[in-house]
Amino acid sequence: MAVVGRALLILALGVALYGIGASVYGGVKRRRAWVESGRRAVYALAGTLTIAFAILEVAFLRSDFSYSLVTSHSSTTTPTFYKATAVWSSQEGSLLLWVWLLSIWSSLVLFLTRRSLREIAPYAQAVLCGFAVFFLFLSVFKANPFGTLASVPTEGQGLNPLLRHPAMMFHPPALYSGYTLFSIPFAFAIGALIANRLGAEWIQGTRRFALAAWLFLGLGIILGARWSYTELGWGGYWAWDPVENASLMPWLTGTAFIHSIMIQEKRGMLKVWNASLVLATGTLAIMGTFLVRSGILDSIHAFGASTLGVPFLVLIGVMILSSIGLVLYRRESLSSEHKLDSLLSREAAFILQNIILVAFCFVIFWGTFFPLISELVTGTKTSVGGPWFDKYVVPLAFVLVALIGIGPLISWRRATAANLRRNFTFPIATGVVTLIALLFVSGATAEPKALAMTALVAFVLAGVGQELWRGVRARQAMADEVAPLALVSLVRRNRRRYGGYIVHAGFAILLFGVAVSSSFEHSKDVAMKPGDTAQINGFDVRYTRAYAEALPEKIVFGSQLDVSKNGKHVTTLRTTRGFYPATNSTTLGVVSRFFNGEAESEVGLRAGFGRDIWTVVNPDLLPLQPIIDQGDRVFGALLRSWANGGRPVSREQLDAFYRQRDEAVNGLARRWETRPWTSDFRLIVSPMATWIWIGAIITIFGGAVALWPAPATARRRVTATYAARLARDLQRS
Repeated sequence: MAVVGRALLILALGVALYGIGASVYGGVKRRRAWVESGRRAVYALAGTLTIAFAILEVAFLRSDFSYSLVTSHSSTTTPTFYKATAVWSSQEGSLLLWVWLLSIWSSLVLFLTRRSLREIAPYAQAVLCGFAVFFLFLSVFKANPFGTLASVPTEGQGLNPLLRHPAMMFHPPALYSGYTLFSIPFAFAIGALIANRLGAEWIQGTRRFALAAWLFLGLGIILGARWSYTELGWGGYWAWDPVENASLMPWLTGTAFIHSIMIQEKRGMLKVWNASLVLATGTLAIMGTFLVRSGILDSIHAFGASTLGVPFLVLIGVMILSSIGLVLYRRESLSSEHKLDSLLSREAAFILQNIILVAFCFVIFWGTFFPLISELVTGTKTSVGGPWFDKYVVPLAFVLVALIGIGPLISWRRATAANLRRNFTFPIATGVVTLIALLFVSGATAEPKALAMTALVAFVLAGVGQELWRGVRARQAMADEVAPLALVSLVRRNRRRYGGYIVHAGFAILLFGVAVSSSFEHSKDVAMKPGDTAQINGFDVRYTRAYAEALPEKIVFGSQLDVSKNGKHVTTLRTTRGFYPATNSTTLGVVSRFFNGEAESEVGLRAGFGRDIWTVVNPDLLPLQPIIDQGDRVFGALLRSWANGGRPVSREQLDAFYRQRDEAVNGLARRWETRPWTSDFRLIVSPMATWIWIGAIITIFGGAVALWPAPATARRRVTATYAARLARDLQRS
């Protein structure tokens, strides 16, 4: 089947090339049949890649070690769940996932717009097929996922231990869905520029896909952050790592685009800005894939070297140059239909918010690529860490949260004094009262950033609550509904607006959790043996017992700790460190290879609304080293005697050998349990960290509400409103 899979990739490459030619020819010559043929080529591309992806997935599930990819990233002992996820754990598999998702989303958007955007669609199809050609070229000639081995091994190397986490099933597909979905508004923006159709049509046709891209990318980011929080080795829920930053940058510019297109839809403004913003977002999405797969920057998320840096740089260069060239070429057609009436308006607030988001992105871009910039200028690679990012990002975050609260409350075009009093009195009063109460309760200003962020979040939540309350009251007066039913009806009939309010509330809560947890976190590194107690932030943490488990694929050392406060039991934490045997070394001993492969740590976590208590153990293996060395000598001598004996080794001898080896490893585990020694622990008490995840859930929910199609009656009402506004504007002009 590997031959079939590779043949399908070659066929898909040919189909994508045909799609480019047919679409461009049909668009230039205005031949509708050719455009439709190009559209069907995208459908065929999706079908072909679906079969190819399924073949690779089945190979992993069946542990078909004739595939080099399966051998290097799976094994017979890998659980089925992780065999399924191992497909995209490699460079080859992840590139196939990327182009497959691109083909699916491209087919969907082209199906939904098959009767609209007729002048734009041919060029958008060609761009989408162009992306497919690039990734298929890599898959066919540079990173073939269907490569085979001449000699088929009986066992594989297994999945990297750090990737054995439930989030592996959802985190990479969500990120790649976000990246590929952002290719759609990019492609239609290019099509609109080529066709010189630069009104709001292309925005309305692809707005939902931009929102879906934002939603999937945000989901991927938060899943990755949660994974990092519970799996030691990633660096906490956020480490300003290049791969983390790669996903955040297009999310920030995508956020700006989703807000600024409302101004173009309502006022015909910001056409140049919106075109530039969506083109930058699409380019940053490709750059995100480049950072993940090129290995050009050091990252804790990197799992091997890559040779794909140059092709990605060429693609990014083409995207940047073509985007700039087209925007400059169409600059007259991109002129705004109206001017900004007042700095006290929703348009001005959105513009300022866009500037802050782009500045946010620029800071992250500069910090991420600073090692390359410094090496290019000075010859020395210098990196920046978390404190550098925090220095510039934190002030921007404060302004951003304030604008999140201001934007939905201030009037379009020009805010009057009456509007400001009516809409801002309650939210501002809530924020001020919250700040005063916090200062009174805390009695100090040692952490002013956390207190100020809490007050700003109160301001945002009060504004959202006020808008929901007013909407519910109006709905009740009109439809005589009880408050809960009125709220549901209100949201259902204007999902875009109220979904946005929910997103604002959730994001503010998320930043509240980040600010408070990072400002008031207590961390302590201690060395303890069973019976010892450590103190942290008023809690007593007692190391009660050690436990271990020897499994076929790893040996696990665990520790149990009891946490109490003022003599009362709070929780019991269990943390482990697992060691996987090295599978690709011929120099390590039979026993020592268990401790020289990959290792993973599972944290002990008690999450709560008020605080999280977190710990992780790092066992010192030095006391075991004499026993490990002795085991290596004994088993090594036996292997050498077999090698020098000149006679074949029977199956019974091999079985006995592995039983004795397993017994030796079990003996190491029992020694940890019966005679545990001092180990190193990290203890952390993090206030309000749970609100990061609560805020994230609310944000994702709000995005889903805004994304979900409105009822037909509401769509007709909105369409009528737009038609009336258009007629009024035409009459005025």
